[in-house]
Amino acid sequence: MVRVKPAGTRYPVFDRSRLQVRPLAERVNDLEASRWLALDEGAGEFEHPDLGAVAARWARAVHSSSSRILMMGAHLLRAGTSRQIIDLIERGAFSVIAMNGAGMIHDYELARTGATTESVARYIREGQFGLWKETGELNDWIRDAAARGEGLGEHAGRRILESDYPCRDLSVLAAAYRAGVPVTVHCGIGYDILHEHPNCDGASLGQASYTDFLIFTRVMEGLEGGLLLNFGSAIMGPEVYLKALAMARNVAGRQGRSIRHFTTAVFDLVPIAGDFRRELPKTDPGYYFRPHKTMLVRTVADGGESFYFRGHHRATFPALRQAYLKEAAIQA
Repeated sequence: MVRVKPAGTRYPVFDRSRLQVRPLAERVNDLEASRWLALDEGAGEFEHPDLGAVAARWARAVHSSSSRILMMGAHLLRAGTSRQIIDLIERGAFSVIAMNGAGMIHDYELARTGATTESVARYIREGQFGLWKETGELNDWIRDAAARGEGLGEHAGRRILESDYPCRDLSVLAAAYRAGVPVTVHCGIGYDILHEHPNCDGASLGQASYTDFLIFTRVMEGLEGGLLLNFGSAIMGPEVYLKALAMARNVAGRQGRSIRHFTTAVFDLVPIAGDFRRELPKTDPGYYFRPHKTMLVRTVADGGESFYFRGHHRATFPALRQAYLKEAAIQA
């Protein structure tokens, strides 16, 4: 198919060739690899009576080969949980991991340099926030992914796995690629620092990320009897999940199947007043917290069950992993 060149906009556009892009070696990072949790560290810092119930459903989903989905904001990685996520990948606990563009960037930077997370407050004053040469090279990977017809997470995972980066053992993307577990990266244009760079190509970004959306939606077709976990993604997670579930249910219905009996669990810091399994009125600001109304109420209203856990990811994720390992051993 021939791509038609679009007509030029009538409005002035920003000339990216004027930008100064500096090397990562000059950047001060807020997080070093030494802050990342050891495999069994931090598990005793969070307790909740429903953790066991979610873990039991998770283990049953593994045995029934139903989909086990982790959706995550980048803060789950920044909390230092990469080793725990990788361990669960290697145990076959996940069918797919979905993250936003920032998650891919943090994973890549950590693998490449052993550090990540720049100070917004510091670098936005200088006009330097996000404009770091090595990180911008991910845009070249995105072009390659689109040219090969690969998903963005798939391509980045393979490239990190094949690299000589000093901390690639902490890369969730690389571990997932090695294990054959898809990581899907769901990008919004203008959301990520990559989009500041002169070598960013919007068409390639859209193509590679949309491939990931279709990979994710295919896994959603197996959610009957399965489990969906959402860690700290207030917009990407619930919105991508909602559209993918609609598509999966559309096809399932025409095949005489249903996708109704599954478990959702949201882990966040937002307080939810009253019964989290009931939708708040529109007059309550909490109504606009998408994980609540989408993941905990509306999409499980016809046969599913939901759970909510409030706490910091550095404590909740290790605690959930330990609960899952216990249940998996019981059901083995």
